[in-house]
Amino acid sequence: MAGLDAFGTQLQRGDGATPETFSPLANVTDITPPGIERETYDVTAHDSPDAWREFTGGLKDGGEVELDINYDPREHDGLIADFADSAPRNYKIVWPGTLGNWAFAAILTNFEPEAPHDDKLAASLTLKVSGKPTITTGA
Repeated sequence: MAGLDAFGTQLQRGDGATPETFSPLANVTDITPPGIERETYDVTAHDSPDAWREFTGGLKDGGEVELDINYDPREHDGLIADFADSAPRNYKIVWPGTLGNWAFAAILTNFEPEAPHDDKLAASLTLKVSGKPTITTGA
């Protein structure tokens, strides 16, 4: 199978209302979805078969989402409230077409704007996932 086109992927931000409404974050140029990972615990004992180390799965981590945006203070400075809030907010990464989405709660941990003299306004953001992401597979 050939690769899939990523164009049209969205990061959507929940409004916290009930029922919750999600709106796409404007001008996103690059999204790095969370890299989920799991700790392992060494459970090797003196009677482990053939002197091979043994492991069991431990705690899981939802990872971080990194994104780059074409920064527009009128569109994006409202995100500073997310940075000031210590409670997680709901977000979704929505894949193009009918490919599904990843929904998760996250805390904005980094908002880094830049204004170079010879390029566009831009910003990098990092969201730390809190808890288990919900992965919805598309058609």
